Formats: sequence, C-alpha cells, structure tokens
Amino acid sequence: MKFKKILVMGILSFLLAPKAGAQTFSEACYTPGLTRFQLFAPDNAKQVTLRIYDDGQGGKPVKTVKMKRTAAETYSAELKGDLKGKFYTFDTGAGECAGVFAKAVGVNGQRAAIIDMSATDPEGWDTDRITTVVSPADLIVYEMHHRDFSVDSSSGLVNKGKFLALTEPKAIEHLKKLGVNAVHILPSFDYASVDETRLNEPQYNWGYDPVNYNVPEGSYSTDPYTPATRIKEFKQMVQALHKAGIRVILDVVYNHTFNIEGSNFERTYPGYFYRKTADGRWSDGSGCGNETASERPAMRKFMIESVLYWVKEYHIDGFRFDLMGVHDIETMNQIRAALNKEYPATIIYGEGWSAGPCAYPQDKLAMKANMSSMPGISAFGDELRDALRGPFNDDHKGAFLAAVPGNEESIKFGIAGAICHPQVDMTKVNYSKEAWAAEPVQMLSYVSCHDDMCLVDRLRTSIPGIGMDELIRLDLLAQTAVMTSQGMPFILSGEEMLRDKKGVHNSFNSPDSINRIDWTNLEKYPQVMDYYSKLISLRKNHPAFRLGTADKVRRHLEFLPVQDNLVAFRLKDNAGGDAWKNIIVVLNSAKEARTVAVPEGSYTVVCRDGVINESGLGIVSGSEVNVPAQSALIIHD
Repeated sequence: MKFKKILVMGILSFLLAPKAGAQTFSEACYTPGLTRFQLFAPDNAKQVTLRIYDDGQGGKPVKTVKMKRTAAETYSAELKGDLKGKFYTFDTGAGECAGVFAKAVGVNGQRAAIIDMSATDPEGWDTDRITTVVSPADLIVYEMHHRDFSVDSSSGLVNKGKFLALTEPKAIEHLKKLGVNAVHILPSFDYASVDETRLNEPQYNWGYDPVNYNVPEGSYSTDPYTPATRIKEFKQMVQALHKAGIRVILDVVYNHTFNIEGSNFERTYPGYFYRKTADGRWSDGSGCGNETASERPAMRKFMIESVLYWVKEYHIDGFRFDLMGVHDIETMNQIRAALNKEYPATIIYGEGWSAGPCAYPQDKLAMKANMSSMPGISAFGDELRDALRGPFNDDHKGAFLAAVPGNEESIKFGIAGAICHPQVDMTKVNYSKEAWAAEPVQMLSYVSCHDDMCLVDRLRTSIPGIGMDELIRLDLLAQTAVMTSQGMPFILSGEEMLRDKKGVHNSFNSPDSINRIDWTNLEKYPQVMDYYSKLISLRKNHPAFRLGTADKVRRHLEFLPVQDNLVAFRLKDNAGGDAWKNIIVVLNSAKEARTVAVPEGSYTVVCRDGVINESGLGIVSGSEVNVPAQSALIIHD
C-alpha cells in the first residue's frame, strides 16, 4: 500500500535497539483505510496504550487500544478505517503524551493530530527552496522573536506577533532595505510557557522550553486549535522570506526539555533520554533542570531526523543550537554529515558552551574550544562581544566602547575570525588562550543578541550619563567591528532602530512593553538605519571583508601598530579579488580624535564620523590619517 504525504504527528526514524542494528520505525503512518502506530518504549513496560480522540483537548477517548510488543523496545497497533482529523496519545504508564516526534498537534500540544500535510503547502511550495551553497561569511544574520518584531502598534503590521507578520510587504521591505539575507527566528517549535487557550491575555516567553520539537508553536499562528493552521502559516512565512532572497534559520533547543516528568521523552521511555550524574541525580548542564543525552543512539537519531525533517518539510536553511556545548561532538558531526548529503547549503551554528557541568566528558562535548573537531559548524565569538561592550557577568563594567584599555587584542582576535593569526597575542585575549576556530567562518561576530542586555542598554549602564549623540557614535562603532570581521556577522533585530529593553538584562518572560521594537525610532534616528544598511552593503560589495579561509586571512589581513583604545588593520593586495587594492579600517573608541600611521599613499575615504559612502567622502594622502573620536574610519587605495 502506498503511503500518501498524510502524516500523523509522529514519524520518528531512530534506532530502536542499538544491539539489533539499523532498525527504524514511524510512530504513526496514515492511509485512508488503515493507520499503523509504533512506539519506542522499554521492554519491561507493563502496558502501552494508544488512545484516539475526536478533539485536541477534553472529552473521553473514542477508542482505546493495548499496543503489542512486536520487537525489542517496539510496540505496535493497527487501526482500520479513516482516522484523518482525529487525535491520539500514547501511554506507557508514565502518563499520556503525544509521542516524541509529533508533526501536528492540538492546542497546547497535548495530543497528536492526524492531518493531510500536503494540504498545508502554500501554492508554489514545490519550487520554494534556496539551494545555493554560500560561505557563512556571506550571510548577514538577523535574530528576531516573532512578538518583538511585530507586536507594537508602531510596526504597522497586521498580524502582530504571528508567523504571518513576516509575509507582509512592510516587514519584507524593511529587511531588504536593511540588507540582511538570513533571519534567525527564536524557538518557533511548540513550547510550554505560553498557554495557547489564553492568547487574549498578556503572555510572553522566548520559547526555550520545548514540548513538541517538530511542530510550529501555536501562539504564533492565527488559530492554535486547528492543527493545519500553524503548519501552513509557518510555511507561508518561509516562502515569503525566500522570495525576498532571505534564508530562514531556526533556533533549536535539543539540550533540555521544559521538564522531565511531563516530557514526551520521559513518558514514552523513562530514564533513557536524559543524563544522570554519578550519584544518580539528573544532570543539569543546561541550567534548566535537565540535560538530554545526545550520545545515546535514539537521542542522536532523534536530533538528526528532526533537523532533516525541518529542512525537508519546512525548507529551513539553517539551525542555531542552543547550548550546543551540552551535545557531544560526534552527534553534531553526524548532523552536519546528514545535511551535507541531502542539503549541503544548510548552515549550522550554536553556543559553544553549556550553562553548567555536564555528565559527559568535556573533551567530547561541542564546546567552543573543540570547534576544530567540527568542520562546517560555527560558534558565537564572545571574545569580540565582551571586548567591545564588557563582560557578561557585570552589566556595569565597560570595555573598548567605554574607552577601557586592554581589550584591543581580543578585538583583533575577533576581527581575524578566532583563528590563529601571527599578529594576535593570545596571552592578552579574554576567555581563550588558544585560537579555537580552524577557519574564520566558524566564528559568529556579534555585540548583542536576545540573551543579556541589548547594545543600547549596555552602553547606558556601562557609561553613566552617556548622551544620545555619544550613544549613537558608539553603537555605530560597535557594529562596524562586527561587519568588518572575517567571521559570520550577526545582529539583534531592532538594533538598526536603536532598540532598548528599558535596562532589563534577561527579558525571557518580560512583557511586550519591555521586549517590543519601537518602529518610530526609524524616524527619530534615521542615521542609524542609514549607517547599518550602508555598512551591510559595504561588506556585501567587498569580498576582502569575507575571505572565508584561515590561509587567506593570514595572507591578507595585517594589523597596524596603534595606541590604547584603537584597533587598525589593512586588507592588502586585492584581498579576495577585491576591486579595492588596499583597505584600511580604524576603530577609535577614545573620546578624542586620534592620528594613526598608515602606509604612504593616496586614499579614498568611504566611512568617516558616522557616515558611509562607497563612492567616496574625500581623499586623504600621506602616511597618517586622523580618526574622529568614538568612530570608525575606512579608506582604500
């Protein structure tokens, strides 16, 4: 019998019994005449029950079936008749749940749904996919939360806080004008902390509390009760961004679940999917009460199948792994290999750290220090971030932007893309005493993200009494360092509008009044959006800023001797085949203008004192240049 592309929420292919080999199964496979159910559960389960419901919540089951053990750790059932539109749960004795690989769910994700997945495809979906393989350095990543971006009345968007907001012309045109070519969406899978039955009440969360990893979040849809709606609207969002030439990167949180006892993992196979410490306690490397065991065959296979599913079904272009340092290196490499085989254009990056000690050897974890063992995977460069704005653990302490000397070497390390460079003295670099990136594209260059204070708030807390003019100068200076780095540049949504969060450090559950983007700032501070968009255009137009390999960076990137609170470098000898023979970038965080020695020559100025014009802002000649206070200078010959 040929199975249609009609899915219940549960197809999961993973190793059922590692000792038995490569056996795989699907939790539910539908045809109009018969639906087969299978579940990965322990051999000693007293009873595994399948329940069928008419609705996604409430009511009694219309059918209850005792599943039979048909193979090692495998329980099966077959139901005749057409179950399309029904809901189901599994119960191994630890409580009902939707299974571990739900693909469609009812409201709040408590029950799995049987739907026609092909009916969720927007018109033209078959031809929607970005397949061009590019260097990560060619991307400009824009991190956003669905509510933050569109919920404020000033956005002018109709579908506030929804997937569909990113299908609206105003949203698309803003992203295109800014120049970003990749949107990183914060967790958009079904998560626990927002009650989808109470969306008329104030609720907010970033979404780092997974329930159903492979179903879009219902609160971002226009109808969380109808399983197909969230799926179709997510696809419409992806399609609209793709038509604009913008990739979609999904934030994935495989390192922990919302809780243990109520999780689908624990309810289907107690004790298997999580790590424990030597004394038998749940390990907490995630800082959220639990950590998953990526090294175990079924969990590893789950992660591989999950990312492949998001690429196949939703045309996702990349993944950001939350607390990637909780996962083992082998699993991350197998994910990269699986994507390379079918979808080589897919980008992978993550946080190269954990939130605490893990119950697994650190030298086998996907930590930043181990990035050389994970080719094709990137990590955030917190050395550059904190050298610019100050340490993560002290909001009031400044760094380079606050004219605090001693951060220059760390910035140079970030400019080089966290690789070994002969002019970077690693003994003076914060956090890392050895270069951790084998290639510069393994480092994400950034100064702020959703986590921790946004850039504007950090400048205000670390530089008491800062005025708006000074704040804008330093904001632009920070992003110039990010965009001229050899890594993969990354910005937080709203930074182009001088966004703030009223000083809140960790706004994961703060209200919209804290997290929302104020779009009127585009009119209040037009020079910020203008600078950001021209800076992005400058990077795109000049391959010298995105050389891509360590050898090229070492050959063409030369740092110039400078004083404290200055970083200067030259991209020489037509780096990357650039039309500009030599490019010099100077970052001056001092409160006064500074003079910097440069190779003798005649140079065209393209960036000076907060203004960018690639056609030229004038000519400077000689062996030194003057750089205005708290600003960047970019010249070329």
